[in-house]
Amino acid sequence: MKTKIILFMLSVLLFCSVISAAERPNIILIMSDDMGFSDLGCYGGEIVTPRLDQLAAGGIRFTQFYNTARCCPTRASLLTGLHPHQAGMGHMTGAQHKEPGYRGDLLPNTVTIAEALKAANYRTYCIGKWHVTDQTDPNGSKHNWPLQRGFDRYYGIVTGAANYFDPHRLVRDNATISPFADPEYTSENEYYLTHALSDNAVKFIKDHKANTPDQPFFMYVAYTAAHWPMHAPEESVAKYKGKYDAGYKPVREARYARLQELGAISNQWELSPQANDWEQISNKKWESRCMEVYAAMISEMDKGIGLITDSLRETNLYENTVILFLQDNGACAENIGRTEITTQTERPEKPTFEPIAHDVIDPPLNNRTRNGYPVRRGKNVFPGPGDTYIAYGRGWANVSNTPFREYKHWVHEGGISTPLIIHSPSLINNSVKGKFYHEYGQLVDIMATCIDLAGTEYPKQRNGVAVTPLQGTSLKPAFEGKSLQRTVPLFWEHEGNRAIRDGKWKLVAKGPLGEWELYDIETDRTELHNLAAQNLQLVETLSKQWNDWAVRANVLPWPWNKQDDNIVPDKSRGVKLKFDFTADSKNIADISGKQNKISVHGNIEFVAKDGFSARYFDGNSYIEIEKSPALYCAQTAWSVDAAVRAEKPDGVILAYGGTRYGYSLFLKSGKPAFAVRIDGEIFTAAAENVIEIDQNISNNLVSIKGVITPEKKAELYVNGKKNATINLPDFIIENPVEALQIGTDLGGKVNGLDLPKFKGWIEQIEIKRN
Repeated sequence: MKTKIILFMLSVLLFCSVISAAERPNIILIMSDDMGFSDLGCYGGEIVTPRLDQLAAGGIRFTQFYNTARCCPTRASLLTGLHPHQAGMGHMTGAQHKEPGYRGDLLPNTVTIAEALKAANYRTYCIGKWHVTDQTDPNGSKHNWPLQRGFDRYYGIVTGAANYFDPHRLVRDNATISPFADPEYTSENEYYLTHALSDNAVKFIKDHKANTPDQPFFMYVAYTAAHWPMHAPEESVAKYKGKYDAGYKPVREARYARLQELGAISNQWELSPQANDWEQISNKKWESRCMEVYAAMISEMDKGIGLITDSLRETNLYENTVILFLQDNGACAENIGRTEITTQTERPEKPTFEPIAHDVIDPPLNNRTRNGYPVRRGKNVFPGPGDTYIAYGRGWANVSNTPFREYKHWVHEGGISTPLIIHSPSLINNSVKGKFYHEYGQLVDIMATCIDLAGTEYPKQRNGVAVTPLQGTSLKPAFEGKSLQRTVPLFWEHEGNRAIRDGKWKLVAKGPLGEWELYDIETDRTELHNLAAQNLQLVETLSKQWNDWAVRANVLPWPWNKQDDNIVPDKSRGVKLKFDFTADSKNIADISGKQNKISVHGNIEFVAKDGFSARYFDGNSYIEIEKSPALYCAQTAWSVDAAVRAEKPDGVILAYGGTRYGYSLFLKSGKPAFAVRIDGEIFTAAAENVIEIDQNISNNLVSIKGVITPEKKAELYVNGKKNATINLPDFIIENPVEALQIGTDLGGKVNGLDLPKFKGWIEQIEIKRN
């Protein structure tokens, strides 16, 4: 009898577990790329997004949900439920550092949502942009590729950006493929990445229904839209023709009014300043076209999301599926492809390169297309086709982020605010469907929500290694309009930009040396009225909380600041770095008496003659300087001063940075010049007169000095006399990622010129904050 009772109870438990598994919802997590807060129709935008609007009408919309300001950190945080640095992604893939928070590769003591849901018997699928590993070589390690991180199937790009018509590093499961020779997928029309991602998501859903109908599934769909390059089918772009011809202001104002009308923002919040002046745009048709293509990219993504939801209905999975949609960062103000000077604005009549066969995997396509046409960049190159490579620029990014200020990279509201739409026919209470939810949340909450929905537990170990504890709060109470009962503040850090939000108060700063700003988000979410000076005690309390979190979460020490393990750099210390070549040493004095190691390339000779000492650069040699806090140049006024004797009229004296941010001192035709790169655009202050060029070591020592003023001007001084001034749109807003080089500019050319290495003598270089 006992045996029968035990068997009966076991059968009941088994039956209950099957019922429980059957009731677990499917979860589809959709994320777009480089979009602003107000782009979607259901968040005030004019861009046509009927399928997302439909999900919003049947679900809930968060008005204060936050990402982490940049693609890699956001993806790492979203997938692991940790802050980016805890996952090893404090910066970007490829920016490898020994500090655990900045490895550029998911750390082994982390688990992904896919790995966590395996314990609840979920099938797992990944579509789109991966971008959380520095190992993207198809012949290299794949330890952090999707299939090694818990996913059963994958289709997408493992890198961060690609040509939409011929993507690089396109992967199916674990194999890199050509988009034109994929046995599992052939596009009905011209291959377009957004369409391919949507189609393969639909394929995975239908295959799941056919092969594993008794298991729930988790699907992560990471669109590349609307990340540069601006590529879209011409028929989609045509639908927006002329829509943006009136410029930035009317679009911003219409979005601002619509957001207020919808109830997504408070009427108390002022509209942030407009970034660019439409009347100063020389080619308005070109500028309008950039936004037309951007809008088309979003509309094509929206259509694809519609195909995904349609497939759920066709497979009878719609009612039991939770769909979440969000964005990886604020709109992107990067000027990729916009500033180059080009005479080739139109496609040539015939290909200028030999065509590459369709079955060739990952051919070199940086400057050419597979069918042999050159890739066109620069002002007046109209984006859209696959042989162009253009971003839509700061003016339109400012529109996308309406009503907030700042952009991707920064942790002011424009950089971190994202729509969050959650849709579930069966789990969201009818009383809240179609409404806005005004409590704040952050990326770390998504993993916690998925764990809650799946009725499982967050793993404590992965491959025998203890896992960092989950950091977020489940959003499931919002499904019934209830409070999340959040008990801890939200924190951010990226590239030294940092913030903490606790209740209505937000403390935020630009860059490691930026001063703290304090805002009352309830009354001033557009961050226009800094209250720090009136609330010094609150600033001190919140900054200490941020600092404590930063130490705890692998944010500090910053990889570029070895001298301070647990404090934010203090402006009062000053920054001064003097490269003194008047002593025969390969070490260069740094601030605080530290030694800054250098790499010497070629034969750089110590010269001492007639009382003159210097390093002689023979035209084939240069010095590379390891990064130090003294090289920090972002968000501040500073100067660089070089004392040289030149033997040749052309050459780079000094360069720090590359094609996005940096500065350079150089000679061109014997004339000194100071070039500054800000968001890809080059600003050059050049002298009108040549300096003395002489092979004799006794010629006059020349001081060439570049200055960034507090008024955001670049000034060039020659022997103490101002020679040239040029206005800048901003300070260098991001510290350059390339090393400082003396005597050359390898890699990305800061000044945009292909100049030879410097030949002559350099006696001293001094960099200091003004």
